[in-house]
Amino acid sequence: MSVESQTGTGQLQLAENLDLTAVTPLHKSLLSSRGSALVIDASAVERIGGQSVQLLLSASKSWADDGVPFEIVNASNNFLSALALLGVGPDSLHVKEQTQ
Repeated sequence: MSVESQTGTGQLQLAENLDLTAVTPLHKSLLSSRGSALVIDASAVERIGGQSVQLLLSASKSWADDGVPFEIVNASNNFLSALALLGVGPDSLHVKEQTQ
């Protein structure tokens, strides 16, 4: 996962495997971006666990409460499928565009 800043907007590239071991690094990346607009690229995601989805849901709510833009772009089919299996709609995470 990487965080880059361009014109006050943070950019975060999600890892391919967002299992339990990825939650802590993801949490740290999100915390370092708090207070800034954030665009998260989910194009590389092959697997995502419930804990990572829960963390992204919490981040989405926190950014909304702060009145700061938060969106997930280029969501992979596997990312979207995992959300559906967990009963989470893409709108809950502000998914803006999808690949393929």
